[in-house]
Amino acid sequence: MKLDVSTHKLFGYRATLRTAKRLTEEAARIVDRSVAGRMPDVKVVLTGERNLAEVSTAAEWESAGCTDKRVQARALRSAKKLARDTAGRAIPLAEGGVLVVINADQHPNEATFAITIVHELVHAMQMSRKGIRDRLVAGLRHDLGVEKESRRWNREHERCLEAEENEAHGYEYLAGRLVPAAAA
Repeated sequence: MKLDVSTHKLFGYRATLRTAKRLTEEAARIVDRSVAGRMPDVKVVLTGERNLAEVSTAAEWESAGCTDKRVQARALRSAKKLARDTAGRAIPLAEGGVLVVINADQHPNEATFAITIVHELVHAMQMSRKGIRDRLVAGLRHDLGVEKESRRWNREHERCLEAEENEAHGYEYLAGRLVPAAAA
């Protein structure tokens, strides 16, 4: 398990980066002990609302093998619309790790950041389980139009995503161990 915390086009946030590194290391230990699976290599990128879509879609394109510029432009426009409401995302990387992109603008204090990082690290742990990474990449390929799947497969995929999201929400209480204010 290798953790890397960095920023992308986020200037003047050096103290936030130090806090993020500290909380991410502690959260990784707690999540690794509490959640089933193995913690993969995780790269955490703090960025602003404007660049969240850019970073996350670039990783998705690489993972899905998407080279069509029109599809990429459409996916980027769609991601920019959703970026304002997104606190963080976990994306499987092509080389085997997980990219966690966090919107620094939505985290005014350590408690909200702790909840988000725990949530996204639970998703990273889920990606280490058997078959989930392949299903997520197939879902990305389907969403980007690289390789279409059946409607039945898509319904099953959506059901699994919902179950994984519910599991991640269920583990957010672990953030209270990082920052006591997050438990409230």
